[in-house]
Amino acid sequence: MRYRTRVTAPAVALLGTAAALTLSPAAQARSADGRGVRDVRNGGTPGGDSLDDPVYPVLGNTGYRVAAYLLDFTYRADTKLVDASVTVTAHATQDLSRFSLDAVGFVVHGVWVGGREAAFEQQTEKLVVTPPSCLANREKFTVRVDYTADPRKIAPPYNGWVPTPDGFAVAGQPDLARTVFPCNDHPSDKADFTFRITAPDGLTAVATGSLVSTRKANGTTTVTYRSRDPLATELVQITVGDYRIVERPGPSGLRLRDVVPTARAAALEPALALTPHQLTWLEQRLGAFPFEAYGILPANTDDPNAFDFTGLETQTLTIYKPNFLLQTENLIGSHMMHELVHSWFGNLVSPATWADLWLNEGHADYYGLLYRYERGWPDSIGLTSMEARMKDVYSRGDQWRKDAGPVAAPTAATLFHSQRYTGGVLVLYALWTLVGEEVFSRIEHTFLDRYRNSSASTAQYIAVASEVSGQDLTGFLTEWLYGTKTPRMPGHPDWTVTPPSGTTARRLPLPSSPKDLGSATLG
Repeated sequence: MRYRTRVTAPAVALLGTAAALTLSPAAQARSADGRGVRDVRNGGTPGGDSLDDPVYPVLGNTGYRVAAYLLDFTYRADTKLVDASVTVTAHATQDLSRFSLDAVGFVVHGVWVGGREAAFEQQTEKLVVTPPSCLANREKFTVRVDYTADPRKIAPPYNGWVPTPDGFAVAGQPDLARTVFPCNDHPSDKADFTFRITAPDGLTAVATGSLVSTRKANGTTTVTYRSRDPLATELVQITVGDYRIVERPGPSGLRLRDVVPTARAAALEPALALTPHQLTWLEQRLGAFPFEAYGILPANTDDPNAFDFTGLETQTLTIYKPNFLLQTENLIGSHMMHELVHSWFGNLVSPATWADLWLNEGHADYYGLLYRYERGWPDSIGLTSMEARMKDVYSRGDQWRKDAGPVAAPTAATLFHSQRYTGGVLVLYALWTLVGEEVFSRIEHTFLDRYRNSSASTAQYIAVASEVSGQDLTGFLTEWLYGTKTPRMPGHPDWTVTPPSGTTARRLPLPSSPKDLGSATLG
């Protein structure tokens, strides 16, 4: 997960200039005299250009649900550009006359719906598509977009591309997959993914999921990867570079494969070799690893501006800054556990909206801290137990609520504040203290089992906790998650909250390093 406060830049600033209306010549001819595509709507209406996410309301479209994506990328080493095509298979949720895909920063060459050329308009944050004929409610359809992307065009941190000297990787969280491929860029709309990547011989291409084919021709290699399980757009990983694929056995036969910069493979091996034990520890608490494979991608760049996070849980292949992994185990193990936990909380079960991010980050920090303290590693402020850390966090509760809102009520400016991370841990610790270890464990397992390969909301977590515990926890958890004051901690009447200072909530700046904000598992 990114460890910073995220403030989405105006899309017009990302693009440089407002995009103009773009129609193919054939579409222009059909619409010039008022006939053709603009006369066959037959009562259909445009899909709404927002899924009403409380944090990122611009994302998504209500007119369809995506079933699958096929991404076809060709990396040009001479220009460092990516010639790309995305084919989206979707089902209309209404009689649909027009719809949009989230898209920022592309040069779009053409759009086809059901194999027929379609009119399109590139707006600042949307690619608006008018199909040749109205799509009926529940109709299955495909839309293909051919485009060129420049991984270096948009300055980080508002870029989902991670440019490297010999290629690229991607990091789409939270709302940046739309800078990599046109999509319905919201975690509630998971889909199946197939990736076809072509790169010059001598470079390695890898993507989320498993390799299903390799083809060589004319000095290039084309690989096809397919994800066994659906994923959210923000969790996609595609990388090209001078990498070596290192495989090792995992617990219960799980396939582990790391994608490692060739020149750094030996230096990174001590960190990569930690994964099997970490998986065994976590599977004892959350159950079997949910996906077909896992691995680590230390992106092949030392550019401090290439990306602004330490680790990000792209599905089946977590991306890291390579130099972070060169440290000793006591400095990296807790955070590696944090990222691994996201395979369950965040990937297997994604947030229903970005306001539910605490479900991802709170759980990742919870188990990451448990792992740290069990191993005897002091945390970044010198504490050595969960109780001691939670007492410290509790004392800051009202200040954090003033600065960054309640745990489950972020804004775009405060989404990645510590409130979503360690503040989320505090909520889980309060629940654990109230119901006990055995019931808490059953709550976790029930929630993961019920919403696997889907998304879930804070309200649904509260409902599961109430059901499993046999008591109505709605009021208890609502106060912890949405209250403006920190509630009393069960079992700790002596814990106190420091009164907040200042008169207004601060707008948090982008940190100078990932350690400045966010996860307690760093350091």
